[in-house]
Amino acid sequence: MSVSYRFLTAGESHGEALTAIIEGLPAGLPLRAEEVNEDLARRQKGYGRGGRMKIERDQVHITSGVRWGLTLGSPLTLVIQNRDWENWKSAMSVAPIEGESGPSKQVTKPRPGHADLVGAMKYNHRDIRNVLERSSARETTARVAVGGVAKRLLAEFGIEVLSHVIGIRVRIPLIPWEEIRRRAELSEVRCADPEVEAEIIAAIDRAKEKGDTLGGVFELVATGVPVGLGSYVQWDRKLDGRIGQAMLSIHAMKGVEIGQGFEAARRPGSEVHDEILYAESGGFSRTTNNAGGLEGGVTNGQPVVVRVAMKPLSTLMSPLRSVDVKTKEAVEAVVERSDVCAVPAAGVVGEAMLAIELCRAFLEKFGGDSLAEIRRNYDSYQEYLKSW
Repeated sequence: MSVSYRFLTAGESHGEALTAIIEGLPAGLPLRAEEVNEDLARRQKGYGRGGRMKIERDQVHITSGVRWGLTLGSPLTLVIQNRDWENWKSAMSVAPIEGESGPSKQVTKPRPGHADLVGAMKYNHRDIRNVLERSSARETTARVAVGGVAKRLLAEFGIEVLSHVIGIRVRIPLIPWEEIRRRAELSEVRCADPEVEAEIIAAIDRAKEKGDTLGGVFELVATGVPVGLGSYVQWDRKLDGRIGQAMLSIHAMKGVEIGQGFEAARRPGSEVHDEILYAESGGFSRTTNNAGGLEGGVTNGQPVVVRVAMKPLSTLMSPLRSVDVKTKEAVEAVVERSDVCAVPAAGVVGEAMLAIELCRAFLEKFGGDSLAEIRRNYDSYQEYLKSW
């Protein structure tokens, strides 16, 4: 039985390490930790990040599944140490602590908008730290590492994934695709428009002064995606649905649109659907990409374009009203170390999740036990498409 690309992550925000195990990766893929570390470093950047990013220097350690720089086809294990663990060895100890009268750094004041209260009620935790340590967005570090591996496989077949911020209370004008990646990576807030970058930074500064937080919107683009990933035959095989689920699984994400998205609901069909053209030299083509590269749950050869809305972070330096779960008294919500705005970093996490879903669909379509076998399947399919 063939296994598609799948993964699990484990670890707490202030625990010893984050771990991810990937299954379904073919043998023979060149893979180096340094390539994954590039995305881990990108995730830590961005104007508006908090003090935790000054502590951590995220680096992945591959402990299984690779020999002499090539994947083996066996499960891949990725480990990322938490440097802040040194300050939390007692509070997050796995073993019982002798002589402790109660858990240190206990949390009983849930934050509105976070998993704190509902998680504590669901799992019967009286110390909310048992919830917030795993529900923290620190978990996305492991996902970025998993996505980095997926990107490495996709790159073998000319597929690349990029992201840029298009709104933190503001929205940038259209910029040619070829400039998006270059400009975004030069920006403190990963915005491709320098003028709007200044507006975004000013908005973050104002929010910080008020003890508030900001959300925003980032856009993901995957280029080089072939026709035929995903399927229309069952609801759970539609690739747009799978991408939507993947995006909403990221902490603090509240909305997803593909292509024109919600704008398509406000326009007539004549302004929404991408007309189909044909030429002997190039085959089928489209002059627009309002569908965002997906029709009927299947990729159509155009760039896959996804936009994701992130809500403001739940930890406010000027906390909102809450209730102490132990005393039931009215209190202010707990203040954990946090960011003012993490939208630029969230775009990197979004890249990872889009790469993972595209990798899964790609291996379902062209899967094999080795990279060489996948390449034969892919090349054969490309030849087949030329006959259309």
